Formats: sequence, C-alpha cells, structure tokens
Amino acid sequence: MIEVVNIVLALVSIGLGAVGWLAPRRTMAMLDLQPVGSSMGHSEIRAASGALFIGLGLGAIFFDQPFAYAMLGFAWAGAAVGRLTSIVADPAPTRRTHGFFAVEALIAFLLLTLNLG
Repeated sequence: MIEVVNIVLALVSIGLGAVGWLAPRRTMAMLDLQPVGSSMGHSEIRAASGALFIGLGLGAIFFDQPFAYAMLGFAWAGAAVGRLTSIVADPAPTRRTHGFFAVEALIAFLLLTLNLG
C-alpha cells in the first residue's frame, strides 16, 4: 500500500509540475502573477513550479526507494513552509493561499511519514 501511495504522490508532483512547465501563463494567472517586461517570470514558473517537480517525481520513481520519496516529501515540506510564511507574514492571505498550503503540507506529511519510518 505504501508503494502505491508513493507512486501516486510522485505522479501528482509530475502532473502539477507539468502544468507549471507547459502552461506558465495559466499557472501565473492562478497565482496572481504577471510578467513584467521580459520572459523571466514565465521562465521562473517553468523551472521552479514546473520542471523541478517533474524531476523530483521522476527521480523518486526511478530510484523507487524510501529515501527518494522522502526527498520528494522534503521538497513539498519546503513549499509548505514558504506558503505558511506567506500566510503569517504577508498582508491579506487568501483562501487559495491556505488551500495550497494544505495540499503542500498533506503531500509532505504523507511522503515523510510513510518513508522515514
């Protein structure tokens, strides 16, 4: 059962990463971001919100070991910490901010508890 959950969460990472990588405008709109004067915004979304998570998910599946799925969990935990920092420190967090945090924290929790056991 743990193996199935690991693969599903790695595929979720790959799928969400694919959206950031292949549809940066859609991703930026969802995140209330706008490009300003160059393609750097799109580039950052493609890299940090996209292909990075594809690589992490593929790496976890490739190694198919608890440490690899745990590393994927640490990446999601880092995203959750960044999102929580925004909720606490930035003005007017939205429901979407809270929702993204909940998803990031849940994925991190599952991957870390299942694989650091």
